[in-house]
Amino acid sequence: MCGIWAIFGIPEYSKYASLAMKICQRGPDVFRMETIPHFKNCCVAFHRLAIVDDLYGMQPMRIKALPHLYLIYNGEIYNHKEVGKKYDFDFFTKCDGEVILHLYDKFGVEGMAQRLDGVFAFCVIDTKKRQVHIGRDTFGIRPLFTLSAPGKKTGILALSSEAKGLVPLIKNFEKNGNKVVVKPFPPGQYASYSLSNEEGLTTFIEQKAYTKVGKPPVFETKVKPDSSDVMENIRKLFTEAVRKRLMADRRIGCLLSGGLDSSLVASYLTKLAKESGIDYPIQTFSIGMEGSTDVAAARKVANHIGSEHHEVIFTAEEGLQALREVIYALETWDITTIRASVGMYLVSKYISKETDTVVIYSGEGSDELCQGYIYFHKAPTPEDADAESRRLLEDLYLYDVLRGDRSTASHGLEIRVPFLDVQFTSYFLSLPPEMRQPKDGIEKWLLRVSFDKTDALPKEILWRAKEAFSDGVSSTKPGQAWFEILQNHINNQVPDEALAAAAEVYPDNTPKTKEGFYYRQIFEEFFPDQGHFIPYLWMPKWTNATDPSARTLEHFKE
Repeated sequence: MCGIWAIFGIPEYSKYASLAMKICQRGPDVFRMETIPHFKNCCVAFHRLAIVDDLYGMQPMRIKALPHLYLIYNGEIYNHKEVGKKYDFDFFTKCDGEVILHLYDKFGVEGMAQRLDGVFAFCVIDTKKRQVHIGRDTFGIRPLFTLSAPGKKTGILALSSEAKGLVPLIKNFEKNGNKVVVKPFPPGQYASYSLSNEEGLTTFIEQKAYTKVGKPPVFETKVKPDSSDVMENIRKLFTEAVRKRLMADRRIGCLLSGGLDSSLVASYLTKLAKESGIDYPIQTFSIGMEGSTDVAAARKVANHIGSEHHEVIFTAEEGLQALREVIYALETWDITTIRASVGMYLVSKYISKETDTVVIYSGEGSDELCQGYIYFHKAPTPEDADAESRRLLEDLYLYDVLRGDRSTASHGLEIRVPFLDVQFTSYFLSLPPEMRQPKDGIEKWLLRVSFDKTDALPKEILWRAKEAFSDGVSSTKPGQAWFEILQNHINNQVPDEALAAAAEVYPDNTPKTKEGFYYRQIFEEFFPDQGHFIPYLWMPKWTNATDPSARTLEHFKE
């Protein structure tokens, strides 16, 4: 996990350089800021969390063979060695990101992005062509925000891993009569700009999708889904998705909620780590309130797979006290994202302070890909369920992927998510829609049955009913569910008349509940007038739900 930040065409840029420090938590090991020679008013900065090549992996990256190229990126390129061999690249470092420079030089920005198997947000500066190129991975697992002036020829461009490194710039430019916008850069796309060496101003060239969710990868893959047995293919591709993410020079661990997704990831991680020669025990981490169903289930999984397990118990007071920190870290006011992030934020804080684990596996993406949300039982047709699954995956960067990135990065950790492996997801989505639906009243049926004849997990865990992360951390005592604690607390903080006037205060995407209003208030303190960061509040579909908690849905109660 690292942080990238850059500004182009901004006079007196040194006045704003301190904003790069707003994202320092993403890379606590080393910081570097540089200007680009011969280009005025341009500056790039990098916060490093050293995971691969501690000696030569610093950025901005330049190499002797391609001195006209500068690179800052946040991510991991899992196929860098294979690509290097295929195209006979002469690597100068052991850093996986160097392959980005070689591929860009050979294929251009689109061809480069299509050949990367990994997660990334990048900025390539080509001083020979006087161009800047930015881009983001298929699911937006690594974050990227931009600041620009839509429809204006100001030439201003700025980018940052998190919005907090850009939002304070808005007032400075709007004083000059320019309307500027900070927004998340869309996943699976790249954008190109020309760069003036006189003033460092940029001119937009194009923005284009280089891939889309479900599209088979262009890059070469080690494992092929060549069996006639769908379940065997699923196991094979999932195994490879976990294996390739072992690439690290720092200690690897895994978040373990005790649900299906994180339990499968932890099980295969523990097994493959031993096979690969990793000589330390894999640490697993669970969190919950006293009596949490997640904590109890995670303990069973840890015993089964033989991990070095850690349990973190938090109180209602500790959870409530963390809310402001969580909202600032997440840069969102979405209800379900915030609820689920409190536990993830607190367990990440524990990992950072109490252990030497830095790389963290997690189970994000499975619910969207494998139709794990309980409301999928209500889908009218298999085609409707398929469309919803794809929509969720396309929007993940605004919700669960955002939660995973910010909750861990806030404490200098790097998250890895095998369920969002491009090859695995494209194969799974290629299967007939009716095969991927819930079956016999069980969500994620295809995923579960694919591992049923293995010893990966105890059967009671493999077939455990869906429990949302924000629900599973809850106490089992009546009225002590985490979402109920939040709502009871917030009801005393937001007067009825304040909610009644919400449309006047927040006319865009108006909060409908006191909880939503409360989160929006805090969010606006940190990021004024940036409610557009999320286009809608996440809610279950095909139900009459008035709250995103799975515990309020009829099927859950059944």
